[in-house]
Amino acid sequence: MLTKSRTASQCHRIAAIKSSRRFIASFAAPSGYEEPRGPLGFGLTFDHAAYGDLLRSSTSRKNLAHGMLIHCHMIKVSFRTSVFLDNTLLNMYCKCGDLESAHLLFDRMTKRNLVSWNSLISGYSLIGRYQQTLGLFLEGRSMEMEPDRFTYAGVLRGSAHLGDLKMGIMIHGLVVVSGVSSQVLLTNSLIDMYAKCGRIDLARLVLDHSHELDEVSWNSLLSGYVHLGLVEESFGLFSQMHQRGVQINGFALGSIFKACAGSSDYSSDFGSIAHGFAVKVGLEMDVVVCGAMLDKFLKRGAVKKAIETFKLMPEQNVIVFNTMIAGLCGPDLETSDQPYYALSLFSDMKRRGMKPSKFTFSSVLKACNVIVGFEPGKQIHAQVLKHNLQKDEFIGSGLIDLYSNNGLIEDGLRCFDSTYKQDVVSWTSMISGFVQSEQFERACDLFHKLLVSGQKPDEFTLSSVMSACANLAIARTGEQVHSRSMKTGFNNFTVCVNSLIFMYAKSGDIDAAAKAFSETCDHDVVTWSAMISSYAQHGFAEYSLTLFRKMKDYGFVPNSVIFLGVLTACSHGGLLDEGLRSFDSMKRDYNLEPNVKHYASIVDLLGRAGKLPAAEDLILSSGFASDPVIWKALLGSCRLHGDVNRAARVAERITELKPHESSSYVLLYNIYFDAGERLLADNVRNKMKKLGVKKEPGLSWIIIGPIVHSFTASDKSHPQSRDIYSKLEEMVRGVKETEEQVVQNFHSERLAVALGMMVLPESAPIRVMKNLRVCRDCHTMMKLFSYSERREIVLRDPLRFHRFTGGSCSCMDYW
Repeated sequence: MLTKSRTASQCHRIAAIKSSRRFIASFAAPSGYEEPRGPLGFGLTFDHAAYGDLLRSSTSRKNLAHGMLIHCHMIKVSFRTSVFLDNTLLNMYCKCGDLESAHLLFDRMTKRNLVSWNSLISGYSLIGRYQQTLGLFLEGRSMEMEPDRFTYAGVLRGSAHLGDLKMGIMIHGLVVVSGVSSQVLLTNSLIDMYAKCGRIDLARLVLDHSHELDEVSWNSLLSGYVHLGLVEESFGLFSQMHQRGVQINGFALGSIFKACAGSSDYSSDFGSIAHGFAVKVGLEMDVVVCGAMLDKFLKRGAVKKAIETFKLMPEQNVIVFNTMIAGLCGPDLETSDQPYYALSLFSDMKRRGMKPSKFTFSSVLKACNVIVGFEPGKQIHAQVLKHNLQKDEFIGSGLIDLYSNNGLIEDGLRCFDSTYKQDVVSWTSMISGFVQSEQFERACDLFHKLLVSGQKPDEFTLSSVMSACANLAIARTGEQVHSRSMKTGFNNFTVCVNSLIFMYAKSGDIDAAAKAFSETCDHDVVTWSAMISSYAQHGFAEYSLTLFRKMKDYGFVPNSVIFLGVLTACSHGGLLDEGLRSFDSMKRDYNLEPNVKHYASIVDLLGRAGKLPAAEDLILSSGFASDPVIWKALLGSCRLHGDVNRAARVAERITELKPHESSSYVLLYNIYFDAGERLLADNVRNKMKKLGVKKEPGLSWIIIGPIVHSFTASDKSHPQSRDIYSKLEEMVRGVKETEEQVVQNFHSERLAVALGMMVLPESAPIRVMKNLRVCRDCHTMMKLFSYSERREIVLRDPLRFHRFTGGSCSCMDYW
């Protein structure tokens, strides 16, 4: 016998029906009653009171399935309802969160009263759909609904959460006109509304002119002061509450401890007083008070004290766990063990049977991102899916960061796409993920989509996009982002200024970068580091060192990134003694351990100065002899000084470490070729062919307007190719008038410069980017072009910027 299989949804429906039959029978069946035959027991009949009791029970249990079954039963038996029963049914849908069904029922009600309107208004308010709350109130007013205190309270709550001060003031006027302004419920709602709308002065005015107040009135105003960061006003109000005999409860003390989370001594002293008061009135172990104390300790960096307090708490709920987990993953970590302890607290929550909230998951994901813990992060993601919270925007941002930090950018993008409400934090996380994975074009494309969606980027979004523009060296797009930051007022934020400096510097405009730095009042270590490194990359070694000394005079302590910029400046400027002194100072005066990049800079510095044996000895004693980066620095110096034997030995070491990287083979080939060792050079080329190593083709590009024009050597694919070659030959003829020996070639950077000479205004500098190091012949030609054409040429290669003006280069031929 064949049986038709049931789907999962059908099985769930049948189970719900069976459960509902038992539920209804438990209320209606007398002792000894046998359930009638039939699928739902629809032979039963109930009166208004029975249906009302059943619906109220469903509401209290928040059991929407049972409530809907009762509603179906009423429809099935064609029961004639009343306004009272319709309101009970409406209240059930609202309290169970099914506002669509509630509004449908409301629209079909033949008779409505004030309770009907209040139920639906309250329902929308409960689930945070405050815009619908206000819209429903205005609709009711147009239909001559006469609001009462509960109506006004619900609408004021909506105005408060939306920050709609104009609507709030209008409701206040209606409250006064209606003669219910003296009721304490509305007093409290008005205080809360004005405080959340930022008009704490009006909130205080309401409290001062009210005759009937309770603890909630004072707590609402106190919470408003704390939320707005008015610490002294918070302390003053708390003292006033005590003097007037207002009963101080856990919420008031919790607000005070939040205010004390600041760093001032005054806050610390008042916090001690408040703690003593909590002990005196027996509230020191209150959950709200303890939670606020934990928050205060964690924000002040007293992690050990917070953990001790947490362990002493007799009652630990989800909110307290959330406070601990979030605080342990804050921006300023005291120890590296804090995120691990946060993860252990999450495990403890699960063992105790507590249900994590959205905030729990977003905080614990932050812990995973701090420790770059991908395995625990995947387990947390599974828990998120189990609780069906993957659409939350804060959790989505944490998941995007998790996968982006671990190089799984496509998985991060899937998390972004599955987020129901993509707020600016989600967009910024995804843009930052693309930048982190060096997919800069996709970062810019996503930023464009953000603008099209109507979202407003914040300072972190703009900073990430500027970083993408910096790495792409697209100054035009970067300037547009800069303009937007100025228009929105984010240009003064330090995080934007830092990215702005990098963006202009990496696009070849060091003057604009210096201007951005000088116009900023609030410098941090990153700002100084950005400008010092930018000057170093552009060959202005003295400017870098002057800025470094100035930074120390201002009291800033240099970090390893700043020292890398200083060492780079010394290397590019040939300042051997200054570089060695800075390297020693880094270890001796600031207790900073040099990494491979610091050692590579010193090796390059020694090598350029001709001290090749000392450079090689430094590599062998540095502890980084297995890193090819440091050997590459020495190989470049070997070519500079023509040390063929050492170059062969160094190149062999590099190819052992990275056998399939072409740059070392190419450099060794050039060393042999320059030394006249054609046979050895051919051997290098044959070895590359045997290993399948291909030379990276040289590519140069110039941005003119919105278009990127790219060239390879002897490239004729450009639409203006004929004119470009004609212009280049004209430029070469101009140089030959002053120079007898000119090496003629059609390398990619020459073609890009020729196009710039043709198209750009005479006053505009020509900025060209190249993926490979510029050759000596082209470097010489750029100097000559800058003199004969009287144009500034900026050429960026992988190592540095070359700024050619008046026949000379900013590198002073030392690169």
